[in-house]
Amino acid sequence: MKKEGEVRISSGCAISGIFRRDGKRISGEAIRRSIAVMHDRSNGLGGGFAAYGIYPQYKDHFALHIFYDSQSAREETERFLECRFDIINLSKIPVRRTAAITDAPLIWRYFITPLPHMLQDSQLDEKEYTSRAMIGINGSIDGAYVVSCGKDMGVFKAVGYPEDVADFYRIEEYEGYSWTAHGRYPTNTPGWWAGAHPFSLLDLSVVHNGEISSYDANRRTVEMYGYTCSLLTDTEVITYMLDYLTRRQGLSLAECAEVVASPFWTTIAAMEDEQERRRLSYLRRMFSSFLITGPFSILVGFRGGMMALNDRLKLRGLVAAQKGDTFYFSSEEAAIRVVEKDPDRIWAPQGGQAVIVRLNEEAGA
Repeated sequence: MKKEGEVRISSGCAISGIFRRDGKRISGEAIRRSIAVMHDRSNGLGGGFAAYGIYPQYKDHFALHIFYDSQSAREETERFLECRFDIINLSKIPVRRTAAITDAPLIWRYFITPLPHMLQDSQLDEKEYTSRAMIGINGSIDGAYVVSCGKDMGVFKAVGYPEDVADFYRIEEYEGYSWTAHGRYPTNTPGWWAGAHPFSLLDLSVVHNGEISSYDANRRTVEMYGYTCSLLTDTEVITYMLDYLTRRQGLSLAECAEVVASPFWTTIAAMEDEQERRRLSYLRRMFSSFLITGPFSILVGFRGGMMALNDRLKLRGLVAAQKGDTFYFSSEEAAIRVVEKDPDRIWAPQGGQAVIVRLNEEAGA
């Protein structure tokens, strides 16, 4: 797969998100317009979208989006899947050929469920069983890249400006209750199809603006727990850290934010509430190698919700807004105003303070 952008360039990137708390599904056209406003924050080396609620007819099955460099990689991957999963449906992901998007890999979609006897023999739950299989494909099958594998969600990404990526994937034809988008401006890593944002594992997806200076330490930590970082971008490790902390350690997303963007020790020491001081000290000591250093703002999509988070010093822009049951997040206020001219409120979240929104109880997940 062709890699571009080997030279270092100044930092940019754009993120945007739209979340409907009432569960109403909206067209991808809105998120396309939002991210397109920030065209100059990216350079055409990566764009992408994550959407939730887009596959209601297959909501109980894992939806795989896979890039292939070759037909042989597809055949090998399908043999791998057939031994471990019941493939309910498979097809090419429909695209609209555009001059702006070139060198496209083979792009396929699968709806799968673990084979009952294989799942039983593995002594794993279905999420761990599936995540190990997907990490295995990325790490062992040359030319195959699983870019999303959650239920009732999907990632659509490519080398290109995000609005061109949206046109390529016909994003306006999908409807979901949650959308995130990314326009990439690579700094230390190459621009290539599987390295575009969002990054995803199971129901989690991450878009990120910034640079993770703690990448090597974070990567070594997650690889001790069975994850393999094979997609050449620091954002991949954020996804694996959040998966480990939530799914395998049982932390809430709010607690995850307190781990990856932990308060400074001086801030913790100055807290008057002894119980809170002890709780944050425990999280920082217990998960010290999961602390992210460097400038960042991220949007985390998950089934039934979305989280927005800045680094502790707020070194990357992040704006939030609300209009009724709809929440908006973006690198710039203009990207919100283009789709909602009159929000009920608009604010800049504090550094290290997560904003988490979820579906109303009656909306379900």
